[in-house]
Amino acid sequence: MIPTPNTRAGTATLPSEAGVLIVDDEAVVRSGISKILKGQGFDICTASNGEEAVEILAAKPFAVVFLDVRMPGMDGFALLRHIRANCPRTMVIMITGYPTIESAVECLKHGAVDYLVKPFRVDDLETLLAKAIALTRNGDKQSEEDSSALKGIESIIGSSRAMKEVFLKIRRAAPSDSTVLVSGESGTGKELVARSIHNLSLRAEREFVPVDCSALVESLLESELFGHVKGSFTGAFQTKHGLFELANNGTFFFDEISNLSLNIQAKLLRVIQEREFMKVGSQTRIKLNIRIIVSSNRDLSESILAGTFREDLYYRLSVIPIRLPPLRERAEDIPLLVDHFIEKYSRKCNRQVEGISKQALEMLGAYSWPGNVRELEHAIERIVILEDTGIIQPEHLPAFITQRQSEFSVFSEEMFSLEELEKRYIQFILRRTKGKRQETAKILGINRKTLGLKLRKYNIRLT
Repeated sequence: MIPTPNTRAGTATLPSEAGVLIVDDEAVVRSGISKILKGQGFDICTASNGEEAVEILAAKPFAVVFLDVRMPGMDGFALLRHIRANCPRTMVIMITGYPTIESAVECLKHGAVDYLVKPFRVDDLETLLAKAIALTRNGDKQSEEDSSALKGIESIIGSSRAMKEVFLKIRRAAPSDSTVLVSGESGTGKELVARSIHNLSLRAEREFVPVDCSALVESLLESELFGHVKGSFTGAFQTKHGLFELANNGTFFFDEISNLSLNIQAKLLRVIQEREFMKVGSQTRIKLNIRIIVSSNRDLSESILAGTFREDLYYRLSVIPIRLPPLRERAEDIPLLVDHFIEKYSRKCNRQVEGISKQALEMLGAYSWPGNVRELEHAIERIVILEDTGIIQPEHLPAFITQRQSEFSVFSEEMFSLEELEKRYIQFILRRTKGKRQETAKILGINRKTLGLKLRKYNIRLT
């Protein structure tokens, strides 16, 4: 049963020369969607099967097609492939009465913007239509920040076997509301994965709220997450909405969740179990509808053994685990990443860097990249900005890459304790970053507070 349309004005607009095509073998679905969209002034055409739709598409351009998955004769996937091949600017929203993760992945894999589950609400239809129209209007100029589900995974660069497995897991995880644990070393792109899952999910039009658990002070974290009421503590001069409220109906991303205290972990567990929370200083419970994604650069099973992470929370969060490989495990992706970053920063900085020499690329491939993709990106950014060259040569590479063997040769000449090795490695990274604590901490995979403790422990002075 298709619901009666509401009367919200101006939810979306289409170019005058293009309209909406509805393809479904059920007359009630065609008439229901038509009624909703005609009430908002859209030019509507309908087709009861795939063969009829092909004829209509050949005679007239359409901005958006609503397409049923299961139809007699030419099914929805076959027609979707035809539309992608012959009408590349037409956005397709699949309709299904049999939603599964596999069917959702299939829809997205073949180029659909998203899919609509029968029976659906008017709001759901309007949200997906607005999303498709935004793609039609903006085309290739759409910014990275406003990227759609079609660009959800395309923002992650890689063609290695390891990354293809990651892409598959992202597509399978996205349509569900299950919690996802993204693990991997610092700089591997864990937030990109989280954003891709959000952009490919049914919550894509809602808020994506990330919080860096290592950056917030413990005493302020509870107030930041839950909000507080006026007068609940010293300095609470007015009621504040927390991040959970901002993320309601969307996706909440805990970056480096292992940094949360056991106290906050206990409260987060209750939020996940009860799907409600209270502001600090309040007794009123607020209902919460969010999808939670978390990341960690540490092995949480080791944190459990060390007593710093709750085992019950871990099992709640790791329903769908996704491991991001370090760059050294997918070195075959380095040429793609280098090309991407050269193009990105040449455009951003208005420079004319055309590529990289074979020898320089081989040197990048031989380096271990402890800071992973983030470190590689920063290296290319510095070269594009500072070097006056059209082709990046070995002499343009940072000294820590070209001189890495001499820097580390001392390690192979004599044995050291683990503490001595850690001290020397911290000194090495500090030299590379010219003493920048924040950048050093990111490469080491620790927060600034931990770095400060280690600097004092080893009596390392910044010059």
